[in-house]
Amino acid sequence: MSRDYITQAAENPFQETDLPLPDRIMGKVRDLYPLENGELLLVTTDRLSAFDRILGLAPYKGQVLNQLSAFWFDKTDGVIPNHKISVPDPNATLARKAKTLPVEVVIRGYITGVTKTALWYRYDLGERVIYGHEFPDGMRKNQALSEPIITPTTKGGPGSHDERLTCAEVVDQGHLDGETWEKVQQASLEVFRLGQKVAREAGLILVDTKYEFGVDENDDVIIIDEVHTPDSSRFWLADSYIQRFEAGEEPENYDKEFLRLDYAAQGYRGDGEPPEMGQAFWLRVAERYVSLYEKLTGEPFQPAAYPVGPRLEENLRASGILH
Repeated sequence: MSRDYITQAAENPFQETDLPLPDRIMGKVRDLYPLENGELLLVTTDRLSAFDRILGLAPYKGQVLNQLSAFWFDKTDGVIPNHKISVPDPNATLARKAKTLPVEVVIRGYITGVTKTALWYRYDLGERVIYGHEFPDGMRKNQALSEPIITPTTKGGPGSHDERLTCAEVVDQGHLDGETWEKVQQASLEVFRLGQKVAREAGLILVDTKYEFGVDENDDVIIIDEVHTPDSSRFWLADSYIQRFEAGEEPENYDKEFLRLDYAAQGYRGDGEPPEMGQAFWLRVAERYVSLYEKLTGEPFQPAAYPVGPRLEENLRASGILH
């Protein structure tokens, strides 16, 4: 199916917001606006972050992330509450404010990855105790683990790196109290299992993912930010996985891992200046994001109008968020 709209949007990708609202907070991918009523407006841009760096812009990436997160928030609401109130624009979510917990929860079902915090990267260096988990000799890249494991990290902000933790260190170092950490771990595993089930039904494998949690005004733990997007998760095509694994080939992926692999092949893993990538590369990234959205949701992607700015403001005014 032709996706000419991606090429057209590449003329004016959605880099950042300029809304008539105070106190904008720019994250790696999202621009956040605290609202006077105590709610939070999250606008997802086309910025693409990897290796804890913003590397470029992929058209429609922001819309995919925002709408796919909304899809998963609805799917997982019975497991754990989330911060979503409404989706007033394809790139925006109105959310409940929450105090972000200082630990990111990464759940891994396979040993893979090329970033410095990835299991395979550490294992390939010779480590056999990683994040407090013991791994036997003789494992191969992209091999399934006997069961999913939790590998937490500190939450690095823009320009800083996430630091690895063990599950015990989360409490021992005072990042979270034991009761809260237990709730977070239990919810993470349940959401991950549900994600694996939905992915399997779509012909995909949910390989690993990252969750962020917060505490709402009632001191209840809720899931925030995004869930099971190609930014926060790794997805492989299920049909070809075994054959490619046995042949020592990389799985067919539907996330941004191919981007990490392309950068790593040029010797870049997050230090120094990243290499330049041409427009064709970023169009391929955008295509991957849209394809994953359609596979997981089972619905055709409906591209919203570009440039995003005027459309976003119009929708926010119509919903009463802007006056």
